[in-house]
Amino acid sequence: MTMKALVVAALVALAAPAALAQTAPAQKVDEGLRARLPEEIRKAGKMTAVNNGSFPPYEIVTGSELTGATKDISDAIGQLLGITIEHASVAGLPALLSGVNSGRYQLAIGPVGDYPDRQKSNDFVDWAREYVVFAVDKGNPKKIVSLETTCGSRISVMAGGSAEKVVKEFSEKCAGLGKPAVEVQSYTDQPASIMAVRSKRADAFFSSQAPLAYFVKQANGQLELSGVGLANGFKDIYQGAVVAKGSPLAEVLRDAFNILIANGAYAAVMNKWGLENNVVKQAGINQGQ
Repeated sequence: MTMKALVVAALVALAAPAALAQTAPAQKVDEGLRARLPEEIRKAGKMTAVNNGSFPPYEIVTGSELTGATKDISDAIGQLLGITIEHASVAGLPALLSGVNSGRYQLAIGPVGDYPDRQKSNDFVDWAREYVVFAVDKGNPKKIVSLETTCGSRISVMAGGSAEKVVKEFSEKCAGLGKPAVEVQSYTDQPASIMAVRSKRADAFFSSQAPLAYFVKQANGQLELSGVGLANGFKDIYQGAVVAKGSPLAEVLRDAFNILIANGAYAAVMNKWGLENNVVKQAGINQGQ
């Protein structure tokens, strides 16, 4: 078994007791929503959601199996729509976005960061709020406390993600500050990125707070969060499901999420996976700015 596989397996095992503690209530088919699905999806009785590997605690991928908040949410949405939502994995966020936009996959439940440049090719159904921070070694030996303190450091990021773009743009400013550039290390998924820090190949992992808090909790005191409560190069961050640009699925999914928010299923899932600080009061479309 590879090191990446060992990390993911350990995360699943550690998450299992909490996952069994609470279960979102089963949903009845909403015939009005189902009628608004594209005909080919209604006839097939299913659609395929794509992910780009483990993004705990939302998506935990082991082999071909998906667990986490995203799986629970997608199960509830499938029940509302009277269909099965199957799951597939690709390597990296660019492959996920292009796969959805090309029609190879009907959607990604995500959540994926919603930003204006991405809205040009895809539509986003926002169902989570997020913040971007650092996971560092215990004691923060490199004193990375904000984006402004990363010059000369080795920072791991998710390839193709918004954090990669932000830290690369900041790295170009380091020379003007009389400091060395940031060594940006891009990885295809979360486990590989966090392993770079734990193996001392990177000084910090710059990513979404929800998964980083999850990794830190499972690291037995070896890691800590840094840069919490700061903008770190970002405005308000919305994350959401992804569909092809102009797809009728966007409004169907938005309304499905809002039903789950209203009936308490959404809160049950988010609380179950420790995501109570990432909830939204109402789902929306393309809210990222």
